[in-house]
Amino acid sequence: MLTGDAASGNLKAVAVLGPTASGKSDVGIALARRFGGEIISADSRQVYRGFDLCSGKVTRREREETAHHLLDVRDVGERFSVADFQTEAYRLIPEISARGKLPIIVGGTGLYIDSVLYGYDLTGGPPDAALREELERKTDGALRAELESLNVVHRAEGPDYTLTRRRVIRLIESARSGGAVSRSYAPRFDILPLGVTWPRETLDRRIEKRLHDRLEAGMTDEVSVFLSAGGDPGIMLALGLEFRNICVYLMGAPQASVGAHDAYGAPVAAADMERRLYMEIRRFSKRQTTWFKRNKGVVWLDMSGDYIARACDETARFLAGGRAE
Repeated sequence: MLTGDAASGNLKAVAVLGPTASGKSDVGIALARRFGGEIISADSRQVYRGFDLCSGKVTRREREETAHHLLDVRDVGERFSVADFQTEAYRLIPEISARGKLPIIVGGTGLYIDSVLYGYDLTGGPPDAALREELERKTDGALRAELESLNVVHRAEGPDYTLTRRRVIRLIESARSGGAVSRSYAPRFDILPLGVTWPRETLDRRIEKRLHDRLEAGMTDEVSVFLSAGGDPGIMLALGLEFRNICVYLMGAPQASVGAHDAYGAPVAAADMERRLYMEIRRFSKRQTTWFKRNKGVVWLDMSGDYIARACDETARFLAGGRAE
């Protein structure tokens, strides 16, 4: 299937985005089967080798059936930034298109997807997705305390200016990178963004079940093996969510002593750890949804019906030259 004219720069791709546990991978794989596609993973933690359960990667069988890119391309502890993702996506989209395949970006790391969807021209110390996730997990109070400790100078941009949470995060990112962070926009490709989500109560149940299933499948063992082999606990803590909570649970250290945003003691049982981890993933999914909902161009699938059929219909229309109403 031809997906655009490489010479004209009008290559087409699809992006499947949404919060964790929403079923993005299922939609992406269904589109790949229907249209002969290859998937580009847009997940800041799935780039790391191993830890398949912790990072929620698709199964080996699914990878054998459908080509997946940007999985297992770094060792934990190695840097992989939004600029790295954008560079790889800019390389992969033309390569996949040249093979007559449809490039399908699938993931929940909003900054990664936006960098390609909008064509960010990253200058002055591009944002780092791992750093963004680290900061997003902190409370407002912790963020403001860090901002004060960095002695960041900022100015009001108008009489109605307020120092919002997002502005605090951007200022900290700027200070840590050693310079200003700015963006301009120059999209290189024609990309259809398809959004996958659920009513809050349904998504919460999906998150709870997915987490429980992964723990039952041995997710704790992935971190245990890493630590037993002499791995740096700091790497697990920096990766956050599953990595961090399991690491703290296994080490038996107080959460507050390892930089958590909630000051509570170490879990005393696996069930306690699972519940706390569920609450953190739930909060994280809300932030993901807020991020993606800002984009008015996303075609949100109606999850009450046959959403995969709708995704296929929208993609067929898009490839034929049309757009959703």
